[in-house]
Amino acid sequence: MRKLPALVIFLVVSSAPDSGMAADIYVYERANGSKLITDHPRSEPGYRLVRVYGSDSDDSGIVPVKRKSGRSYKTRSTAFDPLIQRVSNQVTVDPALIKSVMHAESSFDPRALSSQGASGLMQLMPGTARRYGVTRIFDPQQNVMAGSRYLRDLLVQFDGDMRLALAGYNAGENAVLKYGGIPPYTETRKYVRKVIELYKRYRDLHCDNAPGGTTVISCSNSKSKQSASWSVIQ
Repeated sequence: MRKLPALVIFLVVSSAPDSGMAADIYVYERANGSKLITDHPRSEPGYRLVRVYGSDSDDSGIVPVKRKSGRSYKTRSTAFDPLIQRVSNQVTVDPALIKSVMHAESSFDPRALSSQGASGLMQLMPGTARRYGVTRIFDPQQNVMAGSRYLRDLLVQFDGDMRLALAGYNAGENAVLKYGGIPPYTETRKYVRKVIELYKRYRDLHCDNAPGGTTVISCSNSKSKQSASWSVIQ
């Protein structure tokens, strides 16, 4: 994505009410492809958030989510819930975790595309898509299956440590191995916190549908198992 001209950013910020702090700038894409640049967040249908400039934004190019507002953590049912459940049953990864990653990555936009080339619901990089045999990267079935398999493999690689698996999903497993833990990248650390917070919320919605033998146990029949699963991510 091209960066906004400095003059455009200046004009939007200078026109915002004086609140004692720099205004965040939101870039939305309308249904017709045109862009809206504003200092006020919008939640109505027809506007897709593609970038946030301000104290909480970064230059990674990943499809961003506004982190100051609680709206970014609001759980919801989606048209992809049946697909998430089917894939969860096949790859034995908690559906709540798959959905949390999807929420953070693309906000459930199957056509999401970052400037770094991450694509689709699970924001697959081209190399990851090739690794898992994806031929149509924007196809929801292929995209979610590949992203979920990658997530499962990361969980196995890092002995079920959700934080490290999520860090690997965001920054690559080699970065986690290099630093011996979550890499010291601001974007990655925020990403891990966000997905875990979403997971805490989505697990209650998907508890009854978690398949037996899931890689991440969020819905256990025994209190001791539930406590053990949370020790991984707290």
